[in-house]
Amino acid sequence: MPSGPDGRQAPGGLRPPGLALLLAEARGLFEFNASLLLSPVLMRAPKGDGHPVLALPGFLASDLSMAPMRRYLGELGYEAHAWRMGRNLGGLGRMRESLRARLSEIHAASGRKVSLVGWSLGGVYARDLALQASDMVRYVITLGSPFANDVRATNATRLYEALSGERVEDFAELREAIAGDLPVPATSIYSRADGVVNWRTCLLRPSDRAENIEIHLASHLGLGVNPAALWAVADRLAQPEGEFSPFDRTGPFAIAYAPPEQAISA
Repeated sequence: MPSGPDGRQAPGGLRPPGLALLLAEARGLFEFNASLLLSPVLMRAPKGDGHPVLALPGFLASDLSMAPMRRYLGELGYEAHAWRMGRNLGGLGRMRESLRARLSEIHAASGRKVSLVGWSLGGVYARDLALQASDMVRYVITLGSPFANDVRATNATRLYEALSGERVEDFAELREAIAGDLPVPATSIYSRADGVVNWRTCLLRPSDRAENIEIHLASHLGLGVNPAALWAVADRLAQPEGEFSPFDRTGPFAIAYAPPEQAISA
């Protein structure tokens, strides 16, 4: 059975990313700097229609990590919202009620369905929210989120269990539902160069309103500020409510995207 960089084993046949990829996560800083340098190009993305977007941070992160994403979406014309729950210390079961209350608050204030953009663990929360309250959710976008296959195959599993008080095996039926088809359109953005989660745990089942977008060489810690990822998020959110068309991989960041058929191959 395969094992991760610390020697632990992943029971489902998948393993966490190796030590080389984990150490290479420092490149996330360069991805952020690239987005700053390319901001004039990023502003050529399709403009938003003003609908609300809730940004959900990853494990151990706070609203600060999603600030560049919220700022970018705000400049494109969206009503971007923070989650306002401090640092994300995990707990899929523990966070459900608070997350739904935050979603309801935004939905009631705007009178419109809310799109959800979740980074890593935040994307797992986003998919759960779509299952709980599809009447309030317009679209779900996940960034490097381990919701499918063997979700133990990450380099953060032990720390997650220690801080959240949950085992990954807890809420098995809920986790199975999160890994399945959603009642709203969904996009999973991921990278095979992710040094924190095994990229196969980020794959949803493609359908006529769900897709995977692979970004070459992106890091886990930089995915939410990667210029190609930001462009893809903006493009997906710009679709009219209730409509879905596959992501067009042409444009200024075309070189960064894997072909769609490669996005689901092993």
